Amino acid sequence: MLAIKFFGEGIRLLGNPKLRKFVVIPVVVNLVLYAVAFALGYLYLGDMIDRFIPDWLQWLRWILWPLFFISFFIGGFFTFTVLANLIASPFYGMLSAATLGVAAGESATVAEAPWLQVFKAELRRAAYLGVRAILLVIISIIPGVNVIAPLLWALFGAWGMALEYLAYPLENAGVLFSEQRKLIGSVRWGALSFGGLAAAGLAVPIVNIIVAPAAVIGATLYLREIEQK
Repeated sequence: MLAIKFFGEGIRLLGNPKLRKFVVIPVVVNLVLYAVAFALGYLYLGDMIDRFIPDWLQWLRWILWPLFFISFFIGGFFTFTVLANLIASPFYGMLSAATLGVAAGESATVAEAPWLQVFKAELRRAAYLGVRAILLVIISIIPGVNVIAPLLWALFGAWGMALEYLAYPLENAGVLFSEQRKLIGSVRWGALSFGGLAAAGLAVPIVNIIVAPAAVIGATLYLREIEQK
């Protein structure tokens, strides 16, 4: 219930004047990435159709273009969101620090983790999740065993999002990745609930642009509440 409460609080605080600049920059990063990827894909596909499809097969345009738009949105979820988070991660650290300042009072100042430390943490987290994703892919293609694959993927997605967004306030507190996993594991069900909400939001095109900063704010408030208890 705390995870649900504070995820909603993260959405509500997106418009807070003291947080707005930290929210806008990651959102702009996402929009630029989507726009560039879409424009390049659109131009590339149009050029491919003009070069390689003869006039008598022009009816294929009506199949290829819908496939392009569908593939773009699916690919956007699995690739561009990850890349945007990697690029915007330093701003998420600042957003988390500013959120603590807002929660503690206007005069409070909270330091954010150094940019290089955050970037390295993102890479370690990506490697940790990447290895486990490969194992899940193997499980998914083994007959009989693969019946549990959907459940494992859902749990993996929730756990991955929990590690992603709860990491920012922990990094600002000087807690590194190995310790982060232990701490987040101590509130496993709450973390899975929070991560599941974030994963569900990221699966919705357009909506996923605001989910990431909202999750950072919510995760910061969630951990603050747990620490106070």
